[in-house]
Amino acid sequence: MNKETSPIDRINSWLKNSISLKLFVITILMLLLLIPASMIKSVIHERESLSNQAIIEVSNKWAGSQQINGPIVSIPLIYEYKDEDKTYETTKYIHILPEELNIDGNISPEKLKRGIYEVVVYKSKLALSGKFLLNKEIDQNNLKEIKYDQAFLTIGISDLRGIEDQVILNWDNKNLNVEPGSRISELIYSGITVKLPNIETNINKSINFSFSLNLQGSQNLDFIPLGSTTNVRINSNWPYPSFNGNFLPDHRNVTETGFEADWKVLQLNRNFPQSWIGNKHAEKIGQSNFGVNLILPLDDYKKSVRSSKYAVMCIALTFLIFFLVEIINKRKIHPFQYILVGFALCIFYILLISISEHSNFNTAYIISSISIIGMISLYALSILKSKKLSLFLLATLTSIYGFLFVTLQLADYALLMGSIGLTLILAATMYFTRNINWYEINIDSK
Repeated sequence: MNKETSPIDRINSWLKNSISLKLFVITILMLLLLIPASMIKSVIHERESLSNQAIIEVSNKWAGSQQINGPIVSIPLIYEYKDEDKTYETTKYIHILPEELNIDGNISPEKLKRGIYEVVVYKSKLALSGKFLLNKEIDQNNLKEIKYDQAFLTIGISDLRGIEDQVILNWDNKNLNVEPGSRISELIYSGITVKLPNIETNINKSINFSFSLNLQGSQNLDFIPLGSTTNVRINSNWPYPSFNGNFLPDHRNVTETGFEADWKVLQLNRNFPQSWIGNKHAEKIGQSNFGVNLILPLDDYKKSVRSSKYAVMCIALTFLIFFLVEIINKRKIHPFQYILVGFALCIFYILLISISEHSNFNTAYIISSISIIGMISLYALSILKSKKLSLFLLATLTSIYGFLFVTLQLADYALLMGSIGLTLILAATMYFTRNINWYEINIDSK
């Protein structure tokens, strides 16, 4: 005689074998695991912030990013105005840019360490030359006097701490000493100044100039195209340049042993003239920069952040595999076991960022993925009691992390790869579950 089951027994049986309830619990667990996944993103951002802080600290002691702005010739103009019975004078400057500006330089990068963080700095040798034509049109209204004897030339250098050797300006075949500081701070905030004697005698002829800069800085080197024709040629033994600013090189050659790049910028390519009175073009000058950034070959923190964005996908796919094993092979898996697997998947990202700080990203990814895949596969072997199912999980997890690795390497095609991969995964899931009757199935352990 069969003993009639009580309502409590029926409820307990439903709780243990209900597919809908198990699916609901798994979904809740997956959502809860997004909390530690989010905390891991915060850890990655914190480590990236510490890396940026190390760059700032090293730059403050070495020299920051450098920008070469100039040279600019400035001549004081005295204007006299009458206001009722009073007469007063005001001083304005006419600023004259070179007709030709040539820059030829070599950059020698170095890697400095601040704790575990690497910072790229450099020493550069720059040779600047060109010519000026000073006979520019001047507004004659109320003009009283042109102070040719007080003319000066300004060379903008964004971080003066980077100057290694004394700068000597060769002006019309005469060597002139420079003074620290800029007299035209509205146009050039930081720089050096050179007094120009007796330029009135040369006002109608072309004046040649040249000088050398031995300059050190951090990561970036920029230029402002002040010449009517500006030619810049840079070479370096750094194989990972990033060309930035408003003008890309006309020619470049990047190899494993370094790079060469040259720019040619015309007056017509920029939005300010060759001469003007006052400071009305200061903003336009500052927006016309171009140059090169010496980047590290791997930006591990950005890759780690990108990989952590796929945490939801990895957790969902892994839980989906375990759930299908339960349904198809009648192997019960407790929610607590799902939680342990989920935590293992989250630990992958902590391993990834911590190992990548002491090696490169690819090595860190391989070590982390092998550790987590091995841990989950061995755990699955103990709870499923089946080598066949464990090997299936091993192959699936390897495919997931392999797919993620390829997606991270192909940054420009990440969206395409991701959408194709998810489409294939959904198609495979639909294929393998096409014959399951979800209304009649329950989980009875073998």
